[in-house]
Amino acid sequence: MDPYQIVQFNIPTIVRFGCGATRELPAYLASEGLSRPLIVTDPTVANLPFFADIVRQLQKQNIHVELFSDIHKNPVKSDVYHGVDVWDNSDRDSVIGIGGGAALDIARAIVLRVHHRDDLFKYDDLIGGDVYVTGDVPPFIAIPTTAGTGSEVGRSAIIADDETHQKRILFSPKLLAKIVFADPLLTMELPPHITAATGMDALTHNIEAFLAKNYNPICDGIALEGIRLISQSLKDAVLNPNEESRSNMLLASMMGAIAFQKGLGVVHSLAHPLSSLLDTHHGLANAVNLAHGLAFNLEGNEDKYRRIAQSLGLKDVSGEAVIDYINQLNTQISIPKNLSSIGVQESHLETLADLAFADFAHPNNPKPVSRDDFYSLYKKAL
Repeated sequence: MDPYQIVQFNIPTIVRFGCGATRELPAYLASEGLSRPLIVTDPTVANLPFFADIVRQLQKQNIHVELFSDIHKNPVKSDVYHGVDVWDNSDRDSVIGIGGGAALDIARAIVLRVHHRDDLFKYDDLIGGDVYVTGDVPPFIAIPTTAGTGSEVGRSAIIADDETHQKRILFSPKLLAKIVFADPLLTMELPPHITAATGMDALTHNIEAFLAKNYNPICDGIALEGIRLISQSLKDAVLNPNEESRSNMLLASMMGAIAFQKGLGVVHSLAHPLSSLLDTHHGLANAVNLAHGLAFNLEGNEDKYRRIAQSLGLKDVSGEAVIDYINQLNTQISIPKNLSSIGVQESHLETLADLAFADFAHPNNPKPVSRDDFYSLYKKAL
């Protein structure tokens, strides 16, 4: 496919995909009668040239932009409240999320809170809070700048408690973006370490979704194709980026987010506490733990590992070969080898194990995971 050809997917969010797709944003807003968007992004993206260009193009069309970028790299509840304060004080009519998973999660949570002003965590899906999402929400447009979480096509936001660090899921079909502009050109200038971490995040999403115990062959098919695209493109995207590799990674990222409607597993439950407790980049946390989680799940799931190996293009289709591939890929794209290398100390392990066991992801793991299992996995990864 020509990466400069703009194509449309309806999944069910409308996705305008292709190099240069963001140039369609001003015309789309005008067609919807929207002229006062709140743009939610992170402090890094807010200072990049492409972001300034997007704002200029909007202003040329008499679209009056308000910016909110004061967010943590791992989103917390107070970020959402501060963003809603900006909304309240600036007469906005829509929300545009531009960035990676953190910015898009905060943007989506702001969209929820505009007309749902009870405590944010009342709407936690894990306690049935989605039933309280009954009001209207403002129009939401999503523009991804990384190929990792695929948040742009999701209908949930993961937000941590500022004090307990426990992650909560805010969920409702109402939180789907009205439209996504997925432009691979926005990912071209990402530094290699961010491309590597977000790419391994996308790979983890696709692999864990495929292994999750729930029955959803549609998600399984999407996940396997996402795995194939990543195996063909991640190394180039990190080491020698071009439009094709960046396009494939952006597609695979969205595919992972669609597939993990089926569920995730032990790797994400290992990763989430590292982000909330130690502020570790989520994709990096997944990357360092992925091989250990795969080793934990191998016994009894050999057939699924065989299908993963086939999607990766491996000649040896054993589970052990899949794990070796992950370790080699991490090395090739300069992912740290262990948790110690990213600041984890043995004194952290007890708290990390408690948080991992309380996490929402592992109940969908193909095998039960105990609190002792989490401690042991952290110890092995240390």
